[in-house]
Amino acid sequence: MVRELTQFENYLVHEFVDDYVDGIMSRRDMVRRVLHITGSAAATASILTQLGVKPASAQDGTPPPVATPAGPRSPESIAADDPRIAAEDITFPGLDGATITAYQAMPSSGSGPFPVVLICHENRGLTDHIRDVARRWAVQGYLAAAVDLLSREGGTAGIADPAEIPALLTQQADAQRHVDDFKAAAAYYQSQESADASRLGMTGFCFGGGITWRCATQMPELKAAAPYYGPPPPLDAVPNIRAAVLGIYSSDPDDFANKGRNELAKALEAAGVTFEIKVYPDTQHAFNNDTGPRYNEEQALAAWHDTLDWFATYVKNASGATPSAGTPVG
Repeated sequence: MVRELTQFENYLVHEFVDDYVDGIMSRRDMVRRVLHITGSAAATASILTQLGVKPASAQDGTPPPVATPAGPRSPESIAADDPRIAAEDITFPGLDGATITAYQAMPSSGSGPFPVVLICHENRGLTDHIRDVARRWAVQGYLAAAVDLLSREGGTAGIADPAEIPALLTQQADAQRHVDDFKAAAAYYQSQESADASRLGMTGFCFGGGITWRCATQMPELKAAAPYYGPPPPLDAVPNIRAAVLGIYSSDPDDFANKGRNELAKALEAAGVTFEIKVYPDTQHAFNNDTGPRYNEEQALAAWHDTLDWFATYVKNASGATPSAGTPVG
């Protein structure tokens, strides 16, 4: 009997199958990732059959996957040695006493303390792309912290087989552990002189978008959140959201991240949450990632500037903030 997958496991399995169908991921890599999540070949075969994936023997010649770009392509990309920022790996205590690692970036000059943006990575862990995203926030006058949710497993860089990472994020750890790590990050920045934790925002991508939604339901200290195409939170928890939420989604009807989006919007409206759901035209899942094959520069830039405007309103200029603190770095 095949066990029922959790929400995040189901979300990731659909993502891997979509990547395979679209020619972005090889059949071998797709099967390996799903196998790590299900834990057995029989369960993997059953789930893939349910999702319409034919057995290998029944496949026509499968073309090789589309080559993945080697590096960042966004005009917003910020180099690690950019003199406008100060970036480093940091550690802080988790709620369970574990040592959590994060990549922190902030302006190298300025009055400070700076408003804080917590960043949740995709199902690939804390990659160079997510570090780049943190630096982009730093150039805009924020202290950004990208938490490595694989800290207890030795960190993203210490995982020998990248195909195992999605399973480590969903089987070895559950969503609550990840939420708790962001709660711990928020608590850590309350004691840091460079941070103004009273002006706190959060963003995340794909898997990280789903964790961002969950954090919004449990972290009333968040002033704003910007989840990028992630699975929705439990609808009965939506009334707990105190942050102003900007949800960013693709226009692709086959993007599994859009499942439940309309119901989520209705729940947000009924709960009186300040929110906006934005759907960007001619986009597919993960269109913001400029190191991936679905990158859409025009719409990624539009989403980025929409996010910056949202955070300027609800985080940087939040009630009680000092107007001159956290201004964009020139």
